[in-house]
Amino acid sequence: MLDVDYGGSQGYGREYRQRLQGSWGQVDVADCCNGALFVAQQGWADSTKLCIDGGSAGGFTTLACLVFRDVFSAGCSLYGVSDLEALAEETHKFESRYLDGLMGGPYPEFREVYKQRSPIQHVEKFQAPILLLQGDEDKIVPPNQSEMIYDAVKSRNIPCAYILFEGEQHGFRKSENIQRALEAELYFYSRVFGFELPEAIDPVHIDNLGSNL
Repeated sequence: MLDVDYGGSQGYGREYRQRLQGSWGQVDVADCCNGALFVAQQGWADSTKLCIDGGSAGGFTTLACLVFRDVFSAGCSLYGVSDLEALAEETHKFESRYLDGLMGGPYPEFREVYKQRSPIQHVEKFQAPILLLQGDEDKIVPPNQSEMIYDAVKSRNIPCAYILFEGEQHGFRKSENIQRALEAELYFYSRVFGFELPEAIDPVHIDNLGSNL
């Protein structure tokens, strides 16, 4: 497992932290892809079975990597952003101007940039199977962000699954749901890549994958 501290992360100095300003959906995507490719080049991972997952902003990066780059063979987005326009219009007041710096300017003045970097605007580029995990009470990234991606990917006959967790907000808090999310992701990959699990896990219905027995 590779945990990427992509540009914008703290702990590496001011210059590194500022790399993400105006470049969200670009710097993070490049750093994650390059990190995965390096791991594969070292022989530590199979380059044909690279997976990516992330929550919230990391979920956006996950979706962007799957849409704009051809590096990962599957992914899992946990309450990730798929539509930057909708997020700019609907997000709660506490983070209402949060995107201005990350996108290079405010919405709607920079609308074209928001559209260009929104995974939902480029669903025709989706090729890899995707699992979407979402809390039904999420007010920061509402469920419709995951549902839009799910509906779009499903309509393109790409393997996908969507699990809505009752009573969860932005970030799962109940231990049983945290466990279920981890097991669901493992189950999803086992079905996509065809490997046996060491023990039984409650199955996840995966659309467009044939039999879900």
